Amino acid sequence: MSDTLTTPDYTAIKQRQQAAWSSGDYSRIGVTLQIVGESLAEALDLPAGATALDVAAGNGNATLALARRGADVVSTDYVEALLDQGRARAEAEGLPAVFQVADAEALPFAEGTFDAVVSTFGVMFAPDQTTAAAELVRVCRNGGRIGLANWTPDSFIGEVFRTIGHYLPPPAGVKPPSRWGDRTWIEETFGTAAASLSLEVRQFVFRYASPQEGLDEFRTFYGPVLKAFAALEDDRQQALERDFLALIGRFNTATDGTMRVPSDYAEIVITKA
Repeated sequence: MSDTLTTPDYTAIKQRQQAAWSSGDYSRIGVTLQIVGESLAEALDLPAGATALDVAAGNGNATLALARRGADVVSTDYVEALLDQGRARAEAEGLPAVFQVADAEALPFAEGTFDAVVSTFGVMFAPDQTTAAAELVRVCRNGGRIGLANWTPDSFIGEVFRTIGHYLPPPAGVKPPSRWGDRTWIEETFGTAAASLSLEVRQFVFRYASPQEGLDEFRTFYGPVLKAFAALEDDRQQALERDFLALIGRFNTATDGTMRVPSDYAEIVITKA
């Protein structure tokens, strides 16, 4: 079923996304999220030797977490530089894994190839959400598990993208990535393919020496934020900076001048029927 009467140009959108995620240095942010991959790997509880696919793997957090637990992992992303970073991390730890460029909306694997298919803060950014979800299901074997970690709509990161959207509206027909953290949407999207489905809301805490340092890190290294600032005139950049700092202030639980910002995410485990 179509989400909208407007059919976006997904190819053009993905090209822009690739440019965004290739800019800056996502791994600077990504490595701080390693604990999310570890938690998801524990929730999946795969036996050693299970085959696993990490979709939109970025710099390999879930890949490493699964490999540490004895899984046979294929790590995929459409940004080759991020895969190179994941490969270097795996090699540094002596962890076997295969790294392969792949589009989350057209995975180059046969139906039912993997015992588990996972994605942490990755596949949720695929513009054609219905197709991406169907691909996760397709390449997972019957009785296998799909594991996801997705920012929720009202989380700090959900609000970051909403704030950016005020300055740079998304293309017509493209839905927010935070839908992947909404229980109702997940159940509607995966329910018919699921023998069981669990969703637990967890938190990741962003910690920096100050709110300004947090903004500077995102503005310098997190591709979508970097690109948003670069696309704006100076006065609009200043307005976005004020809004970003105000957003940090709204979520910040630190009382000592530092930044401690919890961001809710949905940890999802689906057993395919």
